Amino acid sequence: MKRVLITGASSGIGQQLALDYAAEGWQVIACGRDATRLEALCVQNPNIASRRFDITDLAATREALAQCPVELAILCAGTCEYLDNGVVEAEKVARVLSTNLLGPVNCLDALLPQLAAGARVALVGSTASLVPLPRAEAYGASKAALAYFARSLAVDLTKRGIAISLVLPGFVATPLTDRNDFAMPMIITPQQASGYIRRGLAKGAAEIAFPPLFAALLRVTALLPQAVQRWFATRLVR
Repeated sequence: MKRVLITGASSGIGQQLALDYAAEGWQVIACGRDATRLEALCVQNPNIASRRFDITDLAATREALAQCPVELAILCAGTCEYLDNGVVEAEKVARVLSTNLLGPVNCLDALLPQLAAGARVALVGSTASLVPLPRAEAYGASKAALAYFARSLAVDLTKRGIAISLVLPGFVATPLTDRNDFAMPMIITPQQASGYIRRGLAKGAAEIAFPPLFAALLRVTALLPQAVQRWFATRLVR
């Protein structure tokens, strides 16, 4: 039985991925901080086992992931805090970077020594890293840094035969986006997001961006002059 480890499995995309991979017959290691939600996942499918820890705690992450020689790891845990009116709050930025960038790095520190040739690691970033968006300084920067880290790491792991996939979702209806107070264009369900991710990983895709039209629109926008990008961004999300 193939094994997949998924962080952020307490809710949202991570939870849906855990359920879908378990339904396909994978042995799933569901990781998160919410013991109650993780236990509920395990009850739903006997293929799911859980490990509870905080990815921002390096020592706890190393301990929790000490024995995880999986074929696939999907590092999905993330958070978002917005900066309002251009006011830079260092504590907010630090929290977002700690979870979205250093959290996956902590997991990689623990997991990579255990992975064999043929294994794959998926790092879940965001299409928000492609263009500047209002209030998203901390979130976008954390995901842009994660994207660079993933692409660079993919080069260095080539000799070991370990593949890296970068996942770039658009808006997905999760508890995290439920807090948003603005319109979210082309928002999709966690089930749809899981489908995009699983199909992309099964094909060995280096990057998986979805929904396709939304991702393509942002990629084209990223090629435009900065002044035009700013004009577009202020109208994309209000």
